[in-house]
Amino acid sequence: MELSSILLEQAVDALATLPGVGKRTALRYALHLLHSTDDEFRSFSHALQHLKEDVHFCSRCHNISDQELCPICSNPKRDGTTICVVENIQEVMAIENTQQYKGTYHVLGGVISPIDGIGIADLNIASLIERVRSEQPREVILALPTTMEGDTTNFYLHKQLKAFDNLLITTIARGIAIGDNLEYADEVTLGRSLTHRIPFDQLS
Repeated sequence: MELSSILLEQAVDALATLPGVGKRTALRYALHLLHSTDDEFRSFSHALQHLKEDVHFCSRCHNISDQELCPICSNPKRDGTTICVVENIQEVMAIENTQQYKGTYHVLGGVISPIDGIGIADLNIASLIERVRSEQPREVILALPTTMEGDTTNFYLHKQLKAFDNLLITTIARGIAIGDNLEYADEVTLGRSLTHRIPFDQLS
């Protein structure tokens, strides 16, 4: 795609690095920004700058947050005795949209995937183990993707967590298709998978 402006081409190339954005879509975005008012562009750029500089990750569960603790962890109405372990922040949002879960979360930041160079030390696993040790929850729900990498991570976590006495380790029911990420599941299926979760030891 040859453009008449090097600056426009640079903007298109930058926007095209976003997931799911091709060159044509990036060009449409760039032209929209180019034709926006100074106030609109300033507001847009400030929002992105604040996103990068001021957004934090919850010190307890690693969810995205504007404060040290995210709104879920700081909500006294949430069930602090239940921790749902998920791969990423998008899956927190997906589960919250079901309105079927009232506990807390722990975001791993990925799953074990040697082929992608992601090992145990790259994930928020140590903080999960320490959190279980200090908070002594009643239940940990393993809600990771139904992929080979997700299953590998599930089995590793189960091995680490089963050392804790009186801790119920469950996993979501397999209403989610094999190979799917939770964020792409419809809300009804995801909600039922959480509601009908089963002990991890019974997973066949």
